Amino acid sequence: MRTATWLGALFESLVTQSVRVYADAAGARVGHLRTKNTEHEIDLIIEGDDLRVVAIEVKLANTVDAADVRHLNWLHGAIGERLAARVVVNSGSYAYRRPDGVFVVPLALLGP
Repeated sequence: MRTATWLGALFESLVTQSVRVYADAAGARVGHLRTKNTEHEIDLIIEGDDLRVVAIEVKLANTVDAADVRHLNWLHGAIGERLAARVVVNSGSYAYRRPDGVFVVPLALLGP
């Protein structure tokens, strides 16, 4: 396996561990979404008792482009207002909100 693939998997594991700890403290459930035909996949789905959802994609990259958020935007179209937030956790330096409403948050700034 290539080094980049291993690093990406380790980065995703670290993000997943962090999100699971924060979600557990908030009493939320964490899962993964993959459609039956594997057309859409989202790394982390967090659901609270109120059934509101936060969807997270994990990208080992400094920048985020339209291809990185396509599944998040698909989910927004599918479940509408039940989706509280769409987030990409990356390895960049700055947190910001994209024009399409997706939050980009560096792992270093992720927290409860």
